Amino acid sequence: MPLAKYRAFVWIGLLVGLSIRCSKDITEERNAPLAFYQPSHFPPAHYQFQGNAQTEGITEIGRRLFFDPVLSRDSSISCENCHVPISGFSDPSHPFSHGVDQNFGSRNSPALSNLAWYSSFMWDGGVTHIETMSTAPITNPLEMDLALSEAVLRLNRSPYYSSAFASHFGVNEIQSQHMLKALAQFMASMISSQSRYDAWMKGNENALNAQEKEGLILFQTHCAQCHAEPLTTDFSFKNNGLTALTEDEGRGHITTLAADLGKFKVPSLRNVEKTLPYMHNASMASLEEVIEHYSSGIQAHPNLDPSLPVGGFQFSNNEKQALVAFLKSLTDDAYLQDKRLQNPW
Repeated sequence: MPLAKYRAFVWIGLLVGLSIRCSKDITEERNAPLAFYQPSHFPPAHYQFQGNAQTEGITEIGRRLFFDPVLSRDSSISCENCHVPISGFSDPSHPFSHGVDQNFGSRNSPALSNLAWYSSFMWDGGVTHIETMSTAPITNPLEMDLALSEAVLRLNRSPYYSSAFASHFGVNEIQSQHMLKALAQFMASMISSQSRYDAWMKGNENALNAQEKEGLILFQTHCAQCHAEPLTTDFSFKNNGLTALTEDEGRGHITTLAADLGKFKVPSLRNVEKTLPYMHNASMASLEEVIEHYSSGIQAHPNLDPSLPVGGFQFSNNEKQALVAFLKSLTDDAYLQDKRLQNPW
C-alpha cells in the first residue's frame, strides 16, 4: 500500500475513533446527575427527585414534551398554549384554560414557577405530586384530551423520542411513567429567583426604590400571612372574598368538606406583573383591580379567611400605588427570557 494511502487510512481511523469517543463522552455527560439549583434564600424544595435523578438529557426530553403538540388529541396544542414562558408560564390571551376544538375550562390557567417547592397542584390541589401533575391537562377532555396509553404509543412511534428515551432511560419501550418523569424534571427546573425583590432579599438594599420598599412593608403587614416570603405563597387554600356565593366549589370539590367550599390555592405572586388575568375565575385584568379588591371589595363568605376583613383594608391611594410597585419588583426577566425554558422545536 502506498505510504500516502496508508496515512490517509490511519487518519480516517483516528477521526472515526475520536468521533465515537466524543459522542460517548457527550452522552455520558448528559446522563450524569445534575445538581438541583437551590437558591440560597429559598427553603428546601419539596421535590427531591427520589427515583428520578435529574440529568441534562432527561430534562431536555421533558422540555420537548412540554412544547410538543403531539400530546394533544389532534396534535394542535401543547402545554405552552396555556403556559407561555414570556408571560410567566401563564396565558394572557384567554381567561380560562383552552384546549382542542376550542374548548374552554372553567378556571384561569395558573402561572408556573418554582414547582419543585409545591406539594399539591391546580387551583384546588387535586394533584399531589409533580410527577403526576401532567396527567390532568393531557387527559382532560376540555384541554389536551389524550389518553396516556395513546400518548405513549405516539412517543414510541417517534424516531426522536424512542431514541432519546432509550439513551437516557435505558428502555426499549416508553411507558407513561417515563414521560411523566421527564416532564417533572423539566417543570422542576422552572426556578424563578432573580427578580429585584430577590436581590433585596439577598442583601442588596439598593435593589428596591423607596416606593417599592413602602409597598413591601405593606405587603408584609397585610398579605404575607398567605403569600409567604420568599416564594410568595404558603401553598394553602383560602377564600379571599371574591363573592358572597360559592360559585365554584374549589378545594371543597376535592375534600367534600363544607369548610373548604370556595377555597383556592394561594397563588405565587412571582412575575405577577406578567401573569394577568388574575384570580381563579380570571375576574380581574390588572394589578390595580386586585389591590382595589383587597382595599374595598372583600365580600363576606362563610369560609372567608379570618385574616381578611369584610370590606377590605381601606388602603390610601399612595398605599395602593406602593403595593403595585412592589408587586412589579417580583418580575424576573432572567426567568422569562431563559432559553433553557423556551420552545426547542
